[in-house]
Amino acid sequence: MNAGVRYGWVLTNSHLPGFLRGRFEYAVDALPVFAVFQPANTAYGMGFDPLGLKWNFDRHGRFSPYLELTGGVLVTTHDVPTGTNPVNFMDQAAFGTNILGAKYNWSLELRYMHISNAGLATPNPGINTVQVRLGIGKFYRSRR
Repeated sequence: MNAGVRYGWVLTNSHLPGFLRGRFEYAVDALPVFAVFQPANTAYGMGFDPLGLKWNFDRHGRFSPYLELTGGVLVTTHDVPTGTNPVNFMDQAAFGTNILGAKYNWSLELRYMHISNAGLATPNPGINTVQVRLGIGKFYRSRR
């Protein structure tokens, strides 16, 4: 379980042909609430994703689908997984859609997350999860 905030910058105008047409976005995430429920304990912590690469496909009515690759670090109160290390790295991939509203927007996505210590400790078994995420946000126009 986790909760956080994201800030992103759309870096390009729309390009590519057909159904691939869209814009490239760079984003960063702060995850001040992170809990990993394990048989031995529950590890609480916080994460930071400084690398968020997102392809926003052109919108279709109220729906704006996207693909995303994200990477960051996770620091927890207990070893994750148990017996390894409290400092880990997160690699993630997601497919989702923004549901555009008049003032606020919802997002719904399917996300794969891999958590491992990248060899900082032995063993390094890692944890793989598939998540369904729901978000709420607001988009702002550039002031240029």
